[in-house]
Amino acid sequence: MNSPLSNAMTMPAFADGKKLQSRIDASWAQPVRRPEQEVDLDAYFTRIGYDGPREASLEVLQTLHALHPANIPFEAIDVLTQKPISLMAKDIDQKLIFDGRGGYCFEQNSLFRRVLRSLGFEVEGLAGRVLWGYGPNDMPRPRCHMANRVTIDGEAWLADVGLGGCVPTAPLLLDVATPQVTPHDTYRVTKGAHSYLTELERDGVWKAVHEVDFAPVADIDYEVMNWYASSHPETGFRKVLMVARSAPFARFTLLNNRLTIRLVTGEEEQHTLSVGDISQTLEDIFGITPKAGWQAAFSRLE
Repeated sequence: MNSPLSNAMTMPAFADGKKLQSRIDASWAQPVRRPEQEVDLDAYFTRIGYDGPREASLEVLQTLHALHPANIPFEAIDVLTQKPISLMAKDIDQKLIFDGRGGYCFEQNSLFRRVLRSLGFEVEGLAGRVLWGYGPNDMPRPRCHMANRVTIDGEAWLADVGLGGCVPTAPLLLDVATPQVTPHDTYRVTKGAHSYLTELERDGVWKAVHEVDFAPVADIDYEVMNWYASSHPETGFRKVLMVARSAPFARFTLLNNRLTIRLVTGEEEQHTLSVGDISQTLEDIFGITPKAGWQAAFSRLE
């Protein structure tokens, strides 16, 4: 005869334990998506100079992918000046659309993702590791980069508008290893066991840009990555001024006090700037109006 205690402790029986486990596994495999704030498409399109159709087509994606990095510069000046980076949609929209500022990958690609979804595109957020500028003996960077995967008519495209001076100015077709020509450079994407490796060709040499994992990422994971990229003492953005813009005819990259201009024809020139020149260059080339207090941060750059 069973006691009341033994009856109370009897665990529920499941008809099929494997089905239960599969449901648990599936729940962990899918990222948790929070409701997204709508983006002001009229304001965004004015910001980047777009007046074309509002539809989920490859042509629209290609046009937006070129216009975004041409008009919204990559920059992490807030990190350099030790100001926190908010990933709240309203803060990103205010900064990048209405205040005329730029941002880094989490700000850029989260805004671009919301724009594309508003137009009806199927978009997944991805995460990866930036490899650009790293040598074979360098310690690896953490996985602190956001990119997007857009699926159109069954084909997957890498959409990444937050990659600084080597940003692709066109979406890159995934699962195809052949070189892909964009308005500024030629890229190729190689599919590995768990990630895509993106490379860029410069002077006949293929250089690694980044590796991006296949699995979609939840927004809360970007919060953790953003904290590291903006607040960790060893993050490069707290030590180096990095600003970039890819105009139709040239790429402009500002690294501390060195301005590099690379034309689409391949010619490249560099200029060393004074502290005063940095502020003027931000305004003239990148469209960023310097704020009070920035000059002090620029004066500490090597």
